[in-house]
Order: sequence, then structure tokens, then C-alpha cells
Amino acid sequence: QVQLVESGGGSVQAGGSLRLSCAASRYTYCMGWFRQAPGKEREGVARIYTGSGSTDYAASVKGRFTFSRDAAKNTVYLQMNSLRPEDTAMYYCAARSGGGVCGKNVADFSYWGQGTQVTVSS
Repeated sequence: QVQLVESGGGSVQAGGSLRLSCAASRYTYCMGWFRQAPGKEREGVARIYTGSGSTDYAASVKGRFTFSRDAAKNTVYLQMNSLRPEDTAMYYCAARSGGGVCGKNVADFSYWGQGTQVTVSS
């Protein structure tokens, strides 16, 4: 089992920044950030191989969001810059264990945080 605790959501104006944090109860090799807006499906935002730090981003956030990790603390971060109203959503941290490719598909992740709300106003 892996417990995930997110923090750092909030409300900002367009163009602003927020940093989300996710603390895991133990090491997992693959972690991701997902988001879900009202009435929409949950979508993958970014993923990271926590060992190497290798990242991959959704096209909609590439160049604006940065996924990083502090391996010693089993904590990952999502730095979100140049936020847009369309980034408004509940953001979820997720973890995958047991091997396999670390992607951005919801079905690939077994462990989920409780979510943190991000609201961007125009």
C-alpha cells in the first residue's frame, strides 16, 4: 500500500503560479499528476520516473508545468506557471508500483491521493 497526501492547491489569477506537493508513504518508481474538471474525464498531466527523474507531460501543459521529485523525502512536486482558466480542476497525485511502463493513463496507477483544488480566474 502507498498513501499519498497532496497539498498546495488554491486560487490564482491567470498568469499566476502554484506549486503542488505530494508526499508518499514509501518509494514508488513511477508517479503521476492527473486532473479532473467538472463534467470531464480525469486526464494525465505529467509523470515521472522517480529514480532517474525522467518526465513526460501532456501537450497542454508542456513548457508551463514542471514535475520534480525529492527522492530522500519520497515527495514529488508540480510547479505550475503561466496558469490559464482551463487549468482549473481537481488535481490528483498517483503512484504506480510493480513494474511496467510509467505512462499517463489513469488505469496504470493503483494509488491515489485525495485531490487538491486548483482554480484559475481570468
